Amino acid sequence: MLGIVLMLVAAALNATASVLQRRAARDEPESRSFSAQLMLDLIRRPAWLLGILAMLGGFVLHAVSISVSRIALVQPVLVIELPFTLLAASWMFGLRLGRRDWTAIGLQSVGLGMLVGCLAPSGGDPGTVPGATWALGIALTAAGIVALVVLGLRARQGRRAAFLGVATGAAFGLNSSLIAGVGAAVSRGDGLFTTWQTYAVAVVGPVSFFLLQNALESGTLVASQPGFTLTNPAVSVAWGLAVFGEQARGGGFLAAGVIGAVLVGVGTLLLARSPLLESDTSSGAGPDAGTGGGSAPPRGDVREPATGSRRPGE
Repeated sequence: MLGIVLMLVAAALNATASVLQRRAARDEPESRSFSAQLMLDLIRRPAWLLGILAMLGGFVLHAVSISVSRIALVQPVLVIELPFTLLAASWMFGLRLGRRDWTAIGLQSVGLGMLVGCLAPSGGDPGTVPGATWALGIALTAAGIVALVVLGLRARQGRRAAFLGVATGAAFGLNSSLIAGVGAAVSRGDGLFTTWQTYAVAVVGPVSFFLLQNALESGTLVASQPGFTLTNPAVSVAWGLAVFGEQARGGGFLAAGVIGAVLVGVGTLLLARSPLLESDTSSGAGPDAGTGGGSAPPRGDVREPATGSRRPGE
């Protein structure tokens, strides 16, 4: 139960971080994708820095949650990050949740409860996984991430953000699995800096962060957030069951868990179409308006009047 509570708070912090970072990154031109200049621009923006603080807080709670619970149990809770993102976006952009949004949140919440309650994994230990199995799991996950990044780089705007969002979710899912390995090593008495997973996290973590910034810069939250939200726990659960040897309940519980997963998926797809996620392209909306620190107009923010000239201030 403690792990689930910690993961809920982590999801809320991650949602806040996504909205704040998207708020800052939306002003960046597409030409700066995957460049050092993108990071140099963002680090000067207050909204981005606040987002980083929220993200770090979420990371710490996430790591503790994984350490005290089985990864296949607590990682599905991360899908609640999308409703939290909607709530944060509604405040940021001054809009209200509609009936469809609340219905979707209800479906996702019920589905999540069914999935977590029926899955109830047992057994499994990251500390007993052979090195060859770790290597195979990392190689397969990394290959999928690279393929998604390549597809994203070849795509444009919304499609690029979608591909990079899924790649980011997979990278964070891999990072969570490595953190579970660190926790298992420390719990059996190994030193934090003597286990190889610690150094793997030091590599995968920054890569995941870099992918996230590019996903947020490439398009609206409606394009990037759903893929990130679903892929992260999906990869982690796959690792828990396929690599760590965790066992989920079968029979009727498995069928109910599948129904819960379907409800989560339906709710997520409905939430992904919410105008609140599209509203991050509204010029000057929200309390952080004007703090972007850049002179270039946000992509998608400018509306051309009938005369073909831009309105003053745009």
